[in-house]
Amino acid sequence: MGYVDVAGAGFVLPDGRRLFADVSFRVGEGAKVALVGPNGAGKTTLMRLVAGDLSTPEGSIARSGGLGVMRQFIGMIGDDRTLADLALSLVKPALSEAGERLEKAAAALGESERSQLAYANALAHWGGAGGYDAEVLFDTVAVAILGKPWDDVRHRPVRTLSGGQQKRFALDLLLRGDDEVLLLDEPDNFLDVPGKRWLESRLRESPKSVLYVSHDRELLAQTADRVVAVEGGSAWTHPGGFASWHEARVHRHSKLEENRRRWDEEHQKLRELMFMYKQKAAYNSGMASRYQAAQTRLRKFEEAGPPPLPPKDQSLRMNLRGGRTAKRAVILEQLELEDLTFPFDLEIWYGDRVAVLGANGTGKSHFLRLLAAGGTDPEAENKPVDGAPLAHVAHNGVARLGARVRPGHFSQTHDRPELQERTLVEILWRGDDHRSGMDRAGAMKALNRYELAGQGDQRFGTLSGGQQARFLVLLLELSGATVLLLDEPTDNLDLASAEALEEGLRSFEGTVIAVTHDRWFTRSFDRFVLFQGDGEVVETPEPVWDVR
Repeated sequence: MGYVDVAGAGFVLPDGRRLFADVSFRVGEGAKVALVGPNGAGKTTLMRLVAGDLSTPEGSIARSGGLGVMRQFIGMIGDDRTLADLALSLVKPALSEAGERLEKAAAALGESERSQLAYANALAHWGGAGGYDAEVLFDTVAVAILGKPWDDVRHRPVRTLSGGQQKRFALDLLLRGDDEVLLLDEPDNFLDVPGKRWLESRLRESPKSVLYVSHDRELLAQTADRVVAVEGGSAWTHPGGFASWHEARVHRHSKLEENRRRWDEEHQKLRELMFMYKQKAAYNSGMASRYQAAQTRLRKFEEAGPPPLPPKDQSLRMNLRGGRTAKRAVILEQLELEDLTFPFDLEIWYGDRVAVLGANGTGKSHFLRLLAAGGTDPEAENKPVDGAPLAHVAHNGVARLGARVRPGHFSQTHDRPELQERTLVEILWRGDDHRSGMDRAGAMKALNRYELAGQGDQRFGTLSGGQQARFLVLLLELSGATVLLLDEPTDNLDLASAEALEEGLRSFEGTVIAVTHDRWFTRSFDRFVLFQGDGEVVETPEPVWDVR
């Protein structure tokens, strides 16, 4: 069995800012350890240090056993990589190199003796590296996840799979593989609820040692037997599960505050003692030695330094205001999403909180994009919403928005290419068709409410996934949207940000329609629309997750 031992690790960003210091924890044999903490605290960087993607500038990281890594981008692959490329990226480097060599040799294979000899050598190298055993594994995973043998899908572009299929393929391959230690960066993103339950079950059953980052509170509660919190520029370990982590964090913060208070009191006493002996020594030379001793004692006390203060709690204030619209905010009449749903009717009223549920690939995101484009009004369709262009959604029937409805769309994949190279302050300064520009002082004030003031001069494309999500919610707030169309809004949000979003939505004076697989988040909704796998769309009195 494998383990990971992190001792005194630290990391400084290229711009000189310290991300974290003195991080120590252990992932023991067979342990399931969750990394939690605010967006931008360094969880993904820490994972990259453990994976060996980054050198360890401070401290040490020891690993034992094979290491399998699933990076955060899986689920959003949109380039020309094939499933074979994805599979090879998840196996040992030697096997991956042998596979790439074989692919190149196969592509160059011709009539010449030289190309045939190169192919034969590559084939022998592939077999020697364990390639044939890997092909058995790839075939098992392909049949389990995609229902087809490996030879039928190996050259399929990964972008033709849904985000959930990409995730499940990668997860199943790693969990079935022979690596003893797994690093999983947000493995639950893009999974529907049956997929998340599948992951929870597989993690509990697996004998592997697993270190993972997740913001899904239900998954954390079901799987973590230890929690490492990255916050305040360092990290601490809670030896219990997530259910008791909140209480342990409050207790730890209280203890840190008490230790600091006692240090401050002792510091003040030593200073007063030193000043007293200083005054006495001024007119009594016999007190000089006591004055020197008091000075030495105070100096040593101050050199040892104070105990750390508890990390400052995030203070996110999402002022989602909204506005009054017609009583019927959304009217659907025999709406049919081509090749996805049968015709269905639905009325959504002003102030409703509607959770759109269902398995991956049933049309939920298409439904939101159709509403974001203005419904079936030909004059409204394909217009940008908050600057984001929307692809056409093939449909029949009617989807009509009520009077004074201004849709604001949040995309799960944060696909805003026009923002990638611009800083946050620049984006807010320029404004767009739906929001006014603001000066730097106003922009920094708005960013501060979302705990993004420190990233004001950072390009949008360099932010963490959670920081991007928070900024996109801020743009929705400033756009004056009266109907929020949210596609998996909590996927990348840290725990405090997700709770702040829930609080913001409670005070939002408008209508909320959200696609979500977050079981915790769903508790704050009062209507539930289910996209079933057979094409039917129905309203249910409570959340329904297990639909085949």
